[in-house]
Amino acid sequence: MELITSRKELDDTMSDERSHLVTWFCQILINKENIPNAIDQTLNPDEDTMESIYKVVELAGYCATREPNQRLDIGHAVYILSPLVEQWKPTCNEEEHNYSTFHGKEDTYGTDPHMSLSLTLER
Repeated sequence: MELITSRKELDDTMSDERSHLVTWFCQILINKENIPNAIDQTLNPDEDTMESIYKVVELAGYCATREPNQRLDIGHAVYILSPLVEQWKPTCNEEEHNYSTFHGKEDTYGTDPHMSLSLTLER
């Protein structure tokens, strides 16, 4: 939800009905037509990206269900998100590559930022 909306989980600068991201977001999910207005406009999504965003939004809704036993387990979430990671994999121009963040091929967490999620998980 935070990635899609660019909002904090709790924002004291907002009105009471909008200050808690999960509560506000679940209200947005009641009417699917509200979703485009809730996403961060800097994402500037095209039609294909909006399809992916709708999947992520639906998944986020299941993950935020009030009853813990009704929430998805992490394995199912990864299964749903894995194909989207391949689709959203960022491209990297050598001129823009930040070697202070990515030391050679591996970043500071020991993962290759150019490797797909499925291959990373296999490592």
